[in-house]
Amino acid sequence: MEASNGHEIPKVASIKTLADSTTFTVVPSEYAYTKNPNEQGDANDPEHSIPIIDFSLLTSGSPDQRAKVIQELRRACEEWGFFQVTNHGVPKSLMQSMIDACHRFFDLPEEEKKEFQTRNLLDPIKCGTSFNVDIEKVHLWRDYLKVIAHPEFNSLYKPAGYREVSLEFSKRTREVATEILRGISESLGLEADYIAKAMNWDRGLQILAANYYPVCPQPDKAIGIPPHTDHGLVTLLIQNEMGGLEVKHKDQWVLVNAAPGAFVVNIGDQMQILTNDKYKSIWHRAVVNNKATRISIAVPHGPSLDTPALPIPEFLEREGQAPKYIGMTYEKFMELQAGPAAYVKPCLDYLRVKHN
Repeated sequence: MEASNGHEIPKVASIKTLADSTTFTVVPSEYAYTKNPNEQGDANDPEHSIPIIDFSLLTSGSPDQRAKVIQELRRACEEWGFFQVTNHGVPKSLMQSMIDACHRFFDLPEEEKKEFQTRNLLDPIKCGTSFNVDIEKVHLWRDYLKVIAHPEFNSLYKPAGYREVSLEFSKRTREVATEILRGISESLGLEADYIAKAMNWDRGLQILAANYYPVCPQPDKAIGIPPHTDHGLVTLLIQNEMGGLEVKHKDQWVLVNAAPGAFVVNIGDQMQILTNDKYKSIWHRAVVNNKATRISIAVPHGPSLDTPALPIPEFLEREGQAPKYIGMTYEKFMELQAGPAAYVKPCLDYLRVKHN
């Protein structure tokens, strides 16, 4: 089987095809994944609930309220690297419509999805299964759809209605991400638009990345997405009523209980580089369940592809620090994360300055 670009696509069935075609009682061996039993967290422990940022106070609160929220944002970035954003103004109905549109895509017959199957990292539209079936040892219990929505907007022409919903959702989500970036910039003692200007945000990459995790007969023996960090500056995530996002906090995996209608936001690798490790890109994973299909839509926002992130000089000077990272364009960094090198060690480690 070949994709439209002439590259052969590995013959691994989508997890949806597999889950729909058979009544499983055990996970097939090629999907068997072992988790560390000592690292289970508790989502109901109040110590383990991710911080909440009231977006309305960031954008329309009094100067005192804004200053307080920026302090909360700084704490959330330093202590967790994850937070949820409420009162952001994006209608719940739009978020639900986006999830529904992606669900309809995954429900299309496999034949109709074939034209979007590609191995090229930055193709405007791509769908597939697992992560990198060429090199991975264990397949992931997920199918995905990735559509680049900025700097150029791309869209599927099917299912019906996808284009209109994704256009509005990507635009509104980017507006929220822009304000969060301004708040993060100020939390570092910089001008609100400092990071946006330095990272060429006006040409920055935005991807709508939908994940489909069907019911799994043995959730503890498979994984949706294994532990990883995100490559961009900030990622905004929504999901259907099924949870499954776990965050590593103080060496424990914590299940994220997101408030209805909230965005779950996390810091990415480019932000860790910019802040010289002050704000860390936190390891997280997607677990699966045996009750119902989970759909999540992660929306990573990054610099422009030709922009290298480097520790912010003004920040280094004020903190009296030497830079811990060398530069690499965002495109090259994404290629690194998608390739075999990422299986050897974390991608940020390739960029760390080596001190004699």
